[in-house]
Order: sequence, then C-alpha cells, then structure tokens
Amino acid sequence: MDKNNKIKITAALSALVIMIVIGTVCYHFLEHWSWITSLYFVVATLATVGYGDVHPTNDVTRLFTVVFILVGVGIAAAAITTIGSRYITRRELKVANRISRRNKK
Repeated sequence: MDKNNKIKITAALSALVIMIVIGTVCYHFLEHWSWITSLYFVVATLATVGYGDVHPTNDVTRLFTVVFILVGVGIAAAAITTIGSRYITRRELKVANRISRRNKK
C-alpha cells in the first residue's frame, strides 16, 4: 500500500471513529443513556439502520441528531467508500497478477 492510500484510509477511519466517539458521548450526556445504548444508537444512525427502539426524547437532542445525521452519514459513507475502493483495487491487482502468471506459462 502506498503512502497516499495509507493516509486516506487512516483519515477515513479516524473521522469515523471521531464521529462515533462524539455521538456516543453526546447522547450519553444529553439523553442520560448508558454508554452501550449511546454507542448502539450512534452506530445504528450512522449505518442508516434506524430500528426505532431508541430515539431522542427532547428538542436539544433532536436538533443535535439532525446535524449528526447530516454530517455523520456523509463521513461514514466516505470512509466506507475509501476503504472499500482500496480493497477492490487490491483484489483487482491480485487477479491481474494471476492472469499474467498463467499467460506466461
């Protein structure tokens, strides 16, 4: 993996982890949820699953959630795209190398 790809993947993972931590801490204190419930809600929200079993109960948290969704889902999508594209590129190179070795035989 070249240096540029490492930087992109590190930045993507860092941004995703930061969003998860910020969301978990904010929901823990704004809604007085347990750490696990807060983390669960953040991951379900960023993954756009939204089971509906846990939801914000006051206006401040609802407004935070609006901003969190708009920013967080974009960051999560970008991170998954960055990591996924690197994985696909590596797989393509492996297949191309196998084909190249077969053709040389």
